[in-house]
Amino acid sequence: MPFAPSSPVTGAAITGLTLPTYTLTADTPPNANSKQFAVTALGGTQTSVDTNMVSKPFTMTFFRPPVLRPLPQARVDTGIISNIPVNRYTFLLRKGGVPAANQVPQLIKLSFVAEIPAGVDAFEPEEIRAAMSCFVGTLSANADGICSILLTGVL
Repeated sequence: MPFAPSSPVTGAAITGLTLPTYTLTADTPPNANSKQFAVTALGGTQTSVDTNMVSKPFTMTFFRPPVLRPLPQARVDTGIISNIPVNRYTFLLRKGGVPAANQVPQLIKLSFVAEIPAGVDAFEPEEIRAAMSCFVGTLSANADGICSILLTGVL
């Protein structure tokens, strides 16, 4: 299934946000190897949170490698594949925020990078699924704690 988040997205439980939801609208991506969505409406209680604006973006973009690299053939004499290529995928969320009174908005950037060795997708796809499941589950279960770290700097 391609990157096509269902809208609205239900946000994680975070202190100060009550039942947050984010309505997405397809946006113009930065290049042909990406898909982008803008947050155009909010649900729940999110006091002072803004939707996407030119000066204060609230977008999410998923990038795939411009050229997908396949697994090369193994050496005939050893059966070993040296220099296994890696396909790099990136998910970027951008959210504008004002750092202080009378200041211009700055970008909050949250990114996820997946580096998948060529061949794992075909030989052990369950390992990619398990890695993603664990990663997203950990982020979701710890969203409020991670937010606290980002706010206080205290691990």
